Amino acid sequence: MVSMLGDGVFQERKEKTMEEFVQRLSQFSGPSDRKKEINLNRAIVEAQTAEEVLEITAEMIMAVGKGLSPSPLSPLNIATALHRIAKNMEKVSMMNTRRLAFARQKEVSMLVGIAMTALPECSAQGISNISWALSKIGGELLYLSEMDRVAEVALTKVGEFNSQNVANVAGAFASMQHSAPDLFSALSKRGSDIIHTFQEQELAQVLWAFASLYEPADSLLEALDTVFKDAKQFECSLKTKTSYFDEESSNEDRGDLDAEGPLRSPVLSFNRDQLGNIAWSYAVLGQLDRIFFSNVWRTLSHFEEQRLSEQYREDIMFASQAHLVNQCLKLEYPHLRLSLGDNLEEKIARAGKTKRFNQKTTSSFQKEVARLLVSTGLDWVREYVVDGYTVDAVVVDKKIALEIDGPTHFSRNTGVPLGHTMLKRRYIAAAGWNVVSLSHQEWEEIEGSYEQQEYLREILKAHIDSNPSSKDESSSIE
Repeated sequence: MVSMLGDGVFQERKEKTMEEFVQRLSQFSGPSDRKKEINLNRAIVEAQTAEEVLEITAEMIMAVGKGLSPSPLSPLNIATALHRIAKNMEKVSMMNTRRLAFARQKEVSMLVGIAMTALPECSAQGISNISWALSKIGGELLYLSEMDRVAEVALTKVGEFNSQNVANVAGAFASMQHSAPDLFSALSKRGSDIIHTFQEQELAQVLWAFASLYEPADSLLEALDTVFKDAKQFECSLKTKTSYFDEESSNEDRGDLDAEGPLRSPVLSFNRDQLGNIAWSYAVLGQLDRIFFSNVWRTLSHFEEQRLSEQYREDIMFASQAHLVNQCLKLEYPHLRLSLGDNLEEKIARAGKTKRFNQKTTSSFQKEVARLLVSTGLDWVREYVVDGYTVDAVVVDKKIALEIDGPTHFSRNTGVPLGHTMLKRRYIAAAGWNVVSLSHQEWEEIEGSYEQQEYLREILKAHIDSNPSSKDESSSIE
Protein backbone atom coordinates (compact mmCIF):
# COMPACT_ATOMS: atom_id res chain seq x y z
CA MET A 1 0.00 0.00 0.00
CA VAL A 2 2.83 2.39 0.88
CA SER A 3 4.49 1.53 -2.43
CA MET A 4 1.28 2.26 -4.32
CA LEU A 5 0.80 5.60 -2.51
CA GLY A 6 4.41 6.46 -3.29
CA ASP A 7 3.61 6.06 -6.98
CA GLY A 8 6.36 3.50 -7.57
CA VAL A 9 9.13 5.52 -5.93
CA PHE A 10 10.12 2.63 -3.65
CA GLN A 11 10.32 0.15 -6.52
CA GLU A 12 12.38 2.66 -8.50
CA ARG A 13 14.74 3.16 -5.56
CA LYS A 14 15.04 -0.61 -5.07
CA GLU A 15 15.97 -1.13 -8.74
CA LYS A 16 18.49 1.71 -8.60
CA THR A 17 20.08 0.22 -5.47
CA MET A 18 20.34 -3.17 -7.20
CA GLU A 19 21.88 -1.54 -10.27
CA GLU A 20 24.47 0.29 -8.16
CA PHE A 21 25.30 -2.93 -6.30
CA VAL A 22 25.80 -4.83 -9.55
CA GLN A 23 28.01 -2.05 -10.90
CA ARG A 24 30.13 -2.17 -7.75
CA LEU A 25 30.58 -5.92 -8.13
CA SER A 26 31.48 -5.62 -11.79
CA GLN A 27 34.89 -3.99 -11.60
CA PHE A 28 36.75 -6.49 -13.75
CA SER A 29 39.76 -4.43 -14.81
CA GLY A 30 41.31 -4.05 -11.34
CA PRO A 31 43.72 -6.33 -9.45
CA SER A 32 42.98 -10.06 -9.29
CA ASP A 33 43.81 -13.03 -7.09
CA ARG A 34 44.43 -15.93 -9.47
CA LYS A 35 44.29 -18.55 -6.73
CA LYS A 36 40.87 -17.36 -5.50
CA GLU A 37 39.55 -17.30 -9.06
CA ILE A 38 40.73 -20.87 -9.69
CA ASN A 39 39.24 -22.13 -6.42
CA LEU A 40 35.88 -20.50 -7.18
CA ASN A 41 35.90 -21.94 -10.70
CA ARG A 42 36.60 -25.42 -9.33
CA ALA A 43 33.77 -25.14 -6.81
CA ILE A 44 31.35 -24.02 -9.53
CA VAL A 45 32.33 -26.84 -11.91
CA GLU A 46 32.16 -29.52 -9.20
CA ALA A 47 28.70 -28.47 -7.98
CA GLN A 48 26.13 -31.17 -8.73
CA THR A 49 22.94 -29.11 -9.00
CA ALA A 50 21.79 -25.72 -10.29
CA GLU A 51 20.85 -24.76 -6.73
CA GLU A 52 24.33 -25.61 -5.48
CA VAL A 53 26.00 -23.52 -8.19
CA LEU A 54 23.73 -20.59 -7.36
CA GLU A 55 24.43 -20.92 -3.64
CA ILE A 56 28.20 -20.87 -4.19
CA THR A 57 27.99 -17.89 -6.53
CA ALA A 58 25.54 -15.95 -4.32
CA GLU A 59 27.80 -16.36 -1.28
CA MET A 60 30.73 -14.96 -3.25
CA ILE A 61 28.61 -12.06 -4.53
CA MET A 62 27.65 -11.20 -0.93
CA ALA A 63 31.28 -11.45 0.19
CA VAL A 64 32.44 -9.10 -2.55
CA GLY A 65 29.57 -6.77 -1.72
CA LYS A 66 30.82 -6.64 1.88
CA GLY A 67 34.34 -5.75 0.80
CA LEU A 68 36.18 -8.92 -0.30
CA SER A 69 38.97 -7.70 -2.56
CA PRO A 70 40.22 -8.55 -5.08
CA SER A 71 37.05 -10.15 -6.35
CA PRO A 72 37.26 -13.72 -7.70
CA LEU A 73 34.13 -12.99 -9.76
CA SER A 74 36.02 -12.85 -13.05
CA PRO A 75 34.15 -12.80 -16.39
CA LEU A 76 35.21 -16.44 -16.84
CA ASN A 77 33.71 -17.48 -13.49
CA ILE A 78 30.49 -15.59 -14.11
CA ALA A 79 30.05 -17.21 -17.54
CA THR A 80 30.94 -20.61 -16.07
CA ALA A 81 28.41 -20.22 -13.25
CA LEU A 82 25.53 -19.46 -15.63
CA HIS A 83 26.61 -22.25 -17.95
CA ARG A 84 26.78 -24.82 -15.14
CA ILE A 85 23.39 -23.73 -13.77
CA ALA A 86 21.83 -24.33 -17.20
CA LYS A 87 23.76 -27.58 -17.67
CA ASN A 88 22.52 -28.96 -14.36
CA MET A 89 18.97 -27.92 -15.20
CA GLU A 90 19.24 -29.90 -18.44
CA LYS A 91 20.71 -32.89 -16.60
CA VAL A 92 17.60 -33.34 -14.47
CA SER A 93 15.15 -32.18 -17.18
CA MET A 94 13.81 -29.41 -14.96
CA MET A 95 10.19 -28.53 -15.73
CA ASN A 96 9.50 -25.17 -17.42
CA THR A 97 7.49 -23.83 -14.48
CA ARG A 98 10.31 -24.74 -12.11
CA ARG A 99 12.85 -23.10 -14.45
CA LEU A 100 10.93 -19.85 -14.46
CA ALA A 101 10.57 -19.85 -10.67
CA PHE A 102 14.29 -20.51 -10.37
CA ALA A 103 15.15 -17.79 -12.90
CA ARG A 104 13.08 -15.19 -11.03
CA GLN A 105 15.03 -15.56 -7.80
CA LYS A 106 16.89 -12.38 -6.84
CA GLU A 107 20.23 -14.25 -6.75
CA VAL A 108 19.77 -15.36 -10.36
CA SER A 109 18.73 -11.86 -11.41
CA MET A 110 21.84 -10.46 -9.76
CA LEU A 111 24.11 -13.02 -11.45
CA VAL A 112 22.56 -12.29 -14.85
CA GLY A 113 22.94 -8.53 -14.23
CA ILE A 114 26.64 -8.96 -13.44
CA ALA A 115 27.02 -11.15 -16.54
CA MET A 116 25.58 -8.39 -18.72
CA THR A 117 28.12 -5.92 -17.31
CA ALA A 118 30.93 -8.46 -17.79
CA LEU A 119 30.02 -9.31 -21.41
CA PRO A 120 32.48 -6.93 -23.15
CA GLU A 121 35.36 -8.52 -21.23
CA CYS A 122 34.23 -12.11 -21.88
CA SER A 123 35.98 -14.30 -24.41
CA ALA A 124 34.13 -15.65 -27.45
CA GLN A 125 33.55 -18.86 -25.50
CA GLY A 126 32.21 -16.88 -22.53
CA ILE A 127 29.71 -15.05 -24.73
CA SER A 128 28.68 -18.38 -26.25
CA ASN A 129 28.23 -19.96 -22.81
CA ILE A 130 26.18 -17.04 -21.46
CA SER A 131 23.85 -16.90 -24.47
CA TRP A 132 23.31 -20.68 -24.37
CA ALA A 133 22.68 -20.56 -20.62
CA LEU A 134 20.10 -17.75 -20.88
CA SER A 135 18.21 -19.70 -23.53
CA LYS A 136 18.02 -22.75 -21.26
CA ILE A 137 17.19 -20.88 -18.06
CA GLY A 138 14.73 -18.32 -19.44
CA GLY A 139 13.37 -20.07 -22.53
CA GLU A 140 11.09 -17.98 -24.70
CA LEU A 141 9.68 -15.85 -21.86
CA LEU A 142 12.60 -14.09 -20.18
CA TYR A 143 15.71 -12.02 -20.92
CA LEU A 144 14.52 -9.84 -23.82
CA SER A 145 16.79 -6.87 -23.05
CA GLU A 146 19.59 -9.23 -22.02
CA MET A 147 19.57 -11.01 -25.40
CA ASP A 148 19.67 -7.65 -27.16
CA ARG A 149 22.76 -6.90 -25.09
CA VAL A 150 24.29 -10.27 -26.00
CA ALA A 151 23.67 -9.57 -29.69
CA GLU A 152 25.29 -6.14 -29.40
CA VAL A 153 28.46 -7.47 -27.74
CA ALA A 154 28.67 -10.69 -29.79
CA LEU A 155 28.67 -8.59 -32.95
CA THR A 156 31.94 -6.96 -31.85
CA LYS A 157 33.64 -10.33 -31.23
CA VAL A 158 32.15 -12.56 -33.91
CA GLY A 159 35.50 -12.63 -35.72
CA GLU A 160 36.87 -14.66 -32.79
CA PHE A 161 34.06 -17.26 -32.84
CA ASN A 162 34.85 -20.89 -33.61
CA SER A 163 32.28 -23.24 -35.14
CA GLN A 164 30.87 -24.23 -31.74
CA ASN A 165 30.44 -20.58 -30.73
CA VAL A 166 28.63 -19.80 -34.00
CA ALA A 167 26.29 -22.77 -33.58
CA ASN A 168 25.56 -22.18 -29.88
CA VAL A 169 24.92 -18.45 -30.17
CA ALA A 170 22.71 -18.88 -33.25
CA GLY A 171 20.89 -21.77 -31.59
CA ALA A 172 20.28 -19.76 -28.40
CA PHE A 173 18.62 -16.88 -30.26
CA ALA A 174 16.56 -19.26 -32.39
CA SER A 175 15.30 -21.34 -29.45
CA MET A 176 14.24 -18.11 -27.71
CA GLN A 177 12.58 -16.88 -30.94
CA HIS A 178 14.63 -13.71 -30.58
CA SER A 179 15.55 -11.89 -33.80
CA ALA A 180 19.00 -10.34 -34.25
CA PRO A 181 19.43 -9.58 -37.99
CA ASP A 182 22.80 -7.80 -37.76
CA LEU A 183 24.31 -10.54 -35.61
CA PHE A 184 23.01 -13.30 -37.87
CA SER A 185 24.43 -11.56 -40.93
CA ALA A 186 27.82 -11.55 -39.21
CA LEU A 187 27.41 -15.17 -38.08
CA SER A 188 26.69 -16.22 -41.67
CA LYS A 189 29.88 -14.53 -42.85
CA ARG A 190 31.95 -15.98 -39.99
CA GLY A 191 30.49 -19.43 -40.59
CA SER A 192 31.40 -19.26 -44.26
CA ASP A 193 35.00 -18.33 -43.38
CA ILE A 194 35.46 -21.38 -41.11
CA ILE A 195 33.02 -23.76 -42.81
CA HIS A 196 35.56 -26.60 -43.04
CA THR A 197 35.82 -26.74 -39.21
CA PHE A 198 32.14 -27.45 -38.52
CA GLN A 199 31.15 -30.79 -37.04
CA GLU A 200 27.88 -32.44 -37.96
CA GLN A 201 25.78 -31.35 -35.00
CA GLU A 202 27.11 -27.78 -35.22
CA LEU A 203 26.22 -27.56 -38.91
CA ALA A 204 22.73 -28.95 -38.40
CA GLN A 205 22.15 -26.57 -35.47
CA VAL A 206 23.33 -23.41 -37.20
CA LEU A 207 21.25 -24.10 -40.33
CA TRP A 208 18.20 -24.84 -38.17
CA ALA A 209 18.74 -21.55 -36.30
CA PHE A 210 18.88 -19.44 -39.47
CA ALA A 211 15.78 -21.18 -40.84
CA SER A 212 13.85 -20.90 -37.56
CA LEU A 213 14.32 -17.12 -37.41
CA TYR A 214 14.04 -16.83 -41.20
CA GLU A 215 17.38 -15.05 -41.43
CA PRO A 216 19.23 -14.95 -44.79
CA ALA A 217 22.21 -17.31 -44.82
CA ASP A 218 23.55 -16.75 -48.34
CA SER A 219 27.24 -16.59 -47.36
CA LEU A 220 26.98 -19.78 -45.36
CA LEU A 221 25.06 -21.66 -48.06
CA GLU A 222 27.49 -20.53 -50.75
CA ALA A 223 30.39 -21.81 -48.67
CA LEU A 224 28.69 -25.18 -48.20
CA ASP A 225 28.14 -25.47 -51.95
CA THR A 226 31.81 -24.70 -52.53
CA VAL A 227 32.99 -27.31 -50.05
CA PHE A 228 30.62 -29.97 -51.39
CA LYS A 229 30.73 -29.12 -55.08
CA ASP A 230 32.27 -32.49 -55.87
CA ALA A 231 29.37 -34.76 -54.95
CA LYS A 232 31.40 -37.90 -55.59
CA GLN A 233 33.65 -37.08 -52.64
CA PHE A 234 30.72 -36.47 -50.35
CA GLU A 235 29.86 -39.42 -48.14
CA CYS A 236 27.19 -39.45 -45.52
CA SER A 237 26.27 -42.49 -43.43
CA LEU A 238 23.37 -43.04 -41.03
CA LYS A 239 24.41 -43.33 -37.41
CA THR A 240 22.39 -44.29 -34.35
CA LYS A 241 19.92 -41.73 -33.03
CA THR A 242 22.15 -40.97 -30.04
CA SER A 243 25.30 -40.36 -32.08
CA TYR A 244 25.88 -36.85 -33.35
CA PHE A 245 29.11 -37.27 -35.26
CA ASP A 246 32.08 -39.54 -35.74
CA GLU A 247 34.35 -38.41 -32.92
CA GLU A 248 37.23 -40.55 -34.14
CA SER A 249 37.52 -38.94 -37.57
CA SER A 250 40.53 -36.67 -37.78
CA ASN A 251 40.74 -33.10 -39.03
CA GLU A 252 42.35 -34.47 -42.16
CA ASP A 253 39.34 -36.71 -42.75
CA ARG A 254 36.99 -33.75 -42.21
CA GLY A 255 38.77 -31.73 -44.83
CA ASP A 256 40.93 -28.64 -44.64
CA LEU A 257 42.37 -25.90 -46.79
CA ASP A 258 44.55 -27.49 -49.43
CA ALA A 259 48.00 -25.98 -49.70
CA GLU A 260 47.48 -25.76 -53.45
CA GLY A 261 44.33 -23.68 -53.09
CA PRO A 262 40.91 -25.40 -53.38
CA LEU A 263 38.93 -26.92 -50.53
CA ARG A 264 38.90 -30.69 -50.26
CA SER A 265 35.40 -32.00 -49.64
CA PRO A 266 35.21 -33.35 -46.07
CA VAL A 267 33.59 -36.61 -45.10
CA LEU A 268 30.73 -36.03 -42.67
CA SER A 269 28.62 -38.59 -40.85
CA PHE A 270 25.18 -37.12 -40.24
CA ASN A 271 22.61 -39.05 -38.29
CA ARG A 272 19.04 -39.29 -39.52
CA ASP A 273 17.65 -36.47 -37.38
CA GLN A 274 20.40 -34.08 -38.46
CA LEU A 275 19.60 -34.86 -42.10
CA GLY A 276 15.95 -34.06 -41.41
CA ASN A 277 16.79 -30.74 -39.73
CA ILE A 278 19.12 -29.69 -42.54
CA ALA A 279 16.64 -30.61 -45.27
CA TRP A 280 13.84 -28.72 -43.47
CA SER A 281 16.10 -25.67 -43.09
CA TYR A 282 16.80 -25.54 -46.82
CA ALA A 283 13.07 -25.84 -47.53
CA VAL A 284 12.25 -22.94 -45.19
CA LEU A 285 14.93 -20.75 -46.76
CA GLY A 286 13.72 -21.67 -50.26
CA GLN A 287 17.13 -23.03 -51.28
CA LEU A 288 16.32 -26.56 -52.42
CA ASP A 289 18.30 -26.11 -55.63
CA ARG A 290 21.61 -25.89 -53.72
CA ILE A 291 24.40 -28.43 -54.30
CA PHE A 292 24.81 -29.21 -50.61
CA PHE A 293 21.09 -29.85 -50.17
CA SER A 294 21.02 -32.31 -53.09
CA ASN A 295 23.75 -34.36 -51.42
CA VAL A 296 21.95 -34.35 -48.08
CA TRP A 297 18.60 -35.24 -49.65
CA ARG A 298 19.98 -38.08 -51.76
CA THR A 299 21.61 -39.49 -48.65
CA LEU A 300 18.34 -39.24 -46.73
CA SER A 301 16.37 -40.84 -49.56
CA HIS A 302 18.66 -43.89 -49.56
CA PHE A 303 17.33 -44.97 -46.18
CA GLU A 304 14.31 -46.75 -47.61
CA GLU A 305 14.71 -49.57 -45.12
CA GLN A 306 14.73 -47.20 -42.15
CA ARG A 307 11.94 -48.24 -39.81
CA LEU A 308 9.60 -45.42 -38.82
CA SER A 309 7.45 -46.09 -35.80
CA GLU A 310 4.33 -44.14 -34.94
CA GLN A 311 5.16 -44.75 -31.27
CA TYR A 312 8.23 -42.51 -31.06
CA ARG A 313 8.33 -38.71 -31.21
CA GLU A 314 11.74 -38.68 -32.93
CA ASP A 315 10.43 -40.84 -35.77
CA ILE A 316 7.36 -38.65 -36.20
CA MET A 317 9.39 -35.42 -36.20
CA PHE A 318 11.76 -36.78 -38.82
CA ALA A 319 8.91 -38.09 -40.98
CA SER A 320 7.06 -34.76 -40.73
CA GLN A 321 10.13 -32.82 -41.85
CA ALA A 322 10.93 -35.23 -44.68
CA HIS A 323 7.32 -35.20 -45.88
CA LEU A 324 7.17 -31.39 -46.02
CA VAL A 325 10.50 -31.16 -47.85
CA ASN A 326 9.42 -33.82 -50.33
CA GLN A 327 6.16 -31.97 -50.99
CA CYS A 328 8.09 -28.71 -51.53
CA LEU A 329 10.35 -30.49 -54.04
CA LYS A 330 7.34 -31.80 -55.95
CA LEU A 331 5.47 -28.51 -55.87
CA GLU A 332 8.23 -25.87 -56.23
CA TYR A 333 11.18 -27.73 -57.77
CA PRO A 334 9.78 -30.54 -59.95
CA HIS A 335 12.55 -29.98 -62.51
CA LEU A 336 15.18 -31.18 -60.01
CA ARG A 337 13.64 -34.68 -59.98
CA LEU A 338 14.64 -35.17 -56.36
CA SER A 339 11.33 -36.31 -54.88
CA LEU A 340 11.27 -39.59 -52.98
CA GLY A 341 10.38 -42.91 -54.51
CA ASP A 342 6.78 -44.04 -54.13
CA ASN A 343 7.40 -46.61 -51.38
CA LEU A 344 9.45 -44.33 -49.16
CA GLU A 345 7.16 -41.38 -49.84
CA GLU A 346 4.12 -43.37 -48.72
CA LYS A 347 5.92 -44.62 -45.59
CA ILE A 348 7.10 -41.14 -44.57
CA ALA A 349 3.77 -39.48 -45.36
CA ARG A 350 1.89 -42.04 -43.27
CA ALA A 351 4.18 -41.60 -40.25
CA GLY A 352 4.31 -37.81 -40.61
CA LYS A 353 0.54 -37.47 -40.51
CA THR A 354 0.02 -39.59 -37.41
CA LYS A 355 -2.11 -37.87 -34.76
CA ARG A 356 -0.20 -39.35 -31.81
CA PHE A 357 2.14 -36.36 -31.50
CA ASN A 358 0.31 -33.92 -33.77
CA GLN A 359 -2.67 -33.01 -31.62
CA LYS A 360 -3.78 -29.53 -32.65
CA THR A 361 -4.95 -27.14 -29.93
CA THR A 362 -7.29 -24.27 -30.72
CA SER A 363 -6.49 -20.99 -28.98
CA SER A 364 -9.08 -18.54 -27.66
CA PHE A 365 -7.91 -16.12 -30.37
CA GLN A 366 -8.73 -18.69 -33.09
CA LYS A 367 -12.13 -19.43 -31.52
CA GLU A 368 -12.96 -15.73 -31.36
CA VAL A 369 -12.12 -15.19 -35.04
CA ALA A 370 -13.96 -18.37 -36.05
CA ARG A 371 -17.19 -17.08 -34.43
CA LEU A 372 -16.98 -13.85 -36.42
CA LEU A 373 -16.29 -15.62 -39.72
CA VAL A 374 -19.97 -16.57 -39.87
CA SER A 375 -20.85 -12.90 -40.39
CA THR A 376 -18.87 -12.74 -43.66
CA GLY A 377 -21.51 -14.76 -45.49
CA LEU A 378 -18.87 -17.11 -46.92
CA ASP A 379 -18.95 -20.89 -46.67
CA TRP A 380 -16.00 -21.52 -44.33
CA VAL A 381 -14.50 -24.93 -43.65
CA ARG A 382 -12.40 -25.00 -40.49
CA GLU A 383 -9.16 -26.98 -40.06
CA TYR A 384 -8.84 -27.89 -43.72
CA VAL A 385 -5.90 -30.13 -44.61
CA VAL A 386 -3.57 -29.14 -47.49
CA ASP A 387 -1.03 -31.97 -47.80
CA GLY A 388 0.98 -31.93 -44.55
CA TYR A 389 -0.54 -28.68 -43.29
CA THR A 390 -3.78 -27.87 -41.50
CA VAL A 391 -5.19 -24.47 -42.50
CA ASP A 392 -7.28 -22.73 -39.85
CA ALA A 393 -10.17 -21.90 -42.21
CA VAL A 394 -10.77 -22.00 -45.97
CA VAL A 395 -13.40 -21.07 -48.55
CA VAL A 396 -12.92 -23.96 -50.95
CA ASP A 397 -14.65 -22.61 -54.06
CA LYS A 398 -12.78 -19.29 -53.85
CA LYS A 399 -9.46 -20.91 -52.82
CA ILE A 400 -9.13 -18.57 -49.81
CA ALA A 401 -6.97 -19.89 -46.97
CA LEU A 402 -7.17 -17.94 -43.70
CA GLU A 403 -4.31 -18.40 -41.24
CA ILE A 404 -5.02 -17.16 -37.70
CA ASP A 405 -1.52 -16.67 -36.33
CA GLY A 406 -0.89 -16.42 -32.60
CA PRO A 407 2.34 -15.34 -30.83
CA THR A 408 4.20 -18.60 -31.58
CA HIS A 409 4.28 -17.65 -35.27
CA PHE A 410 6.36 -14.51 -34.70
CA SER A 411 9.67 -13.35 -33.29
CA ARG A 412 9.11 -12.28 -29.71
CA ASN A 413 11.05 -8.99 -29.98
CA THR A 414 10.40 -7.77 -33.54
CA GLY A 415 7.10 -9.44 -34.41
CA VAL A 416 8.36 -10.71 -37.79
CA PRO A 417 7.07 -14.13 -38.94
CA LEU A 418 9.26 -17.11 -38.05
CA GLY A 419 10.59 -19.64 -40.53
CA HIS A 420 7.96 -22.34 -40.00
CA THR A 421 5.23 -19.76 -40.59
CA MET A 422 6.84 -18.45 -43.78
CA LEU A 423 7.25 -21.99 -45.14
CA LYS A 424 3.61 -22.79 -44.47
CA ARG A 425 2.37 -19.60 -46.14
CA ARG A 426 4.61 -20.13 -49.16
CA TYR A 427 3.65 -23.76 -49.52
CA ILE A 428 -0.09 -23.14 -49.31
CA ALA A 429 0.21 -20.29 -51.84
CA ALA A 430 2.22 -22.55 -54.19
CA ALA A 431 -0.57 -25.12 -53.89
CA GLY A 432 -2.93 -22.57 -55.46
CA TRP A 433 -4.52 -20.93 -52.44
CA ASN A 434 -4.96 -17.21 -51.82
CA VAL A 435 -3.41 -16.93 -48.36
CA VAL A 436 -4.82 -14.39 -45.87
CA SER A 437 -2.84 -13.99 -42.66
CA LEU A 438 -4.46 -12.54 -39.56
CA SER A 439 -1.93 -11.88 -36.78
CA HIS A 440 -2.68 -11.53 -33.09
CA GLN A 441 -0.86 -8.15 -33.07
CA GLU A 442 -3.29 -6.69 -35.62
CA TRP A 443 -6.30 -8.23 -33.91
CA GLU A 444 -5.42 -6.91 -30.45
CA GLU A 445 -5.24 -3.34 -31.78
CA ILE A 446 -8.89 -3.49 -32.84
CA GLU A 447 -11.44 -2.76 -30.11
CA GLY A 448 -14.96 -4.14 -30.18
CA SER A 449 -16.56 -7.02 -32.09
CA TYR A 450 -18.14 -4.69 -34.66
CA GLU A 451 -14.78 -3.20 -35.58
CA GLN A 452 -13.29 -6.70 -35.74
CA GLN A 453 -16.07 -7.85 -38.07
CA GLU A 454 -15.44 -4.88 -40.35
CA TYR A 455 -11.71 -5.57 -40.34
CA LEU A 456 -12.30 -9.22 -41.30
CA ARG A 457 -14.64 -8.22 -44.11
CA GLU A 458 -12.15 -5.69 -45.43
CA ILE A 459 -9.10 -7.96 -45.57
CA LEU A 460 -11.12 -10.77 -47.14
CA LYS A 461 -12.70 -8.45 -49.68
CA ALA A 462 -9.24 -7.19 -50.66
CA HIS A 463 -8.02 -10.74 -51.24
CA ILE A 464 -11.10 -11.76 -53.19
CA ASP A 465 -10.84 -8.64 -55.35
CA SER A 466 -7.22 -9.54 -56.14
CA ASN A 467 -8.47 -12.84 -57.58
CA PRO A 468 -9.99 -12.11 -61.04
CA SER A 469 -12.14 -15.24 -60.97
CA SER A 470 -13.84 -14.07 -57.78
CA LYS A 471 -14.44 -10.38 -58.48
CA ASP A 472 -17.99 -10.89 -59.57
CA GLU A 473 -18.75 -12.73 -56.33
CA SER A 474 -17.19 -10.27 -53.89
CA SER A 475 -20.57 -8.71 -53.23
CA SER A 476 -21.43 -11.70 -51.01
CA ILE A 477 -19.45 -10.20 -48.16
CA GLU A 478 -20.60 -6.59 -48.58
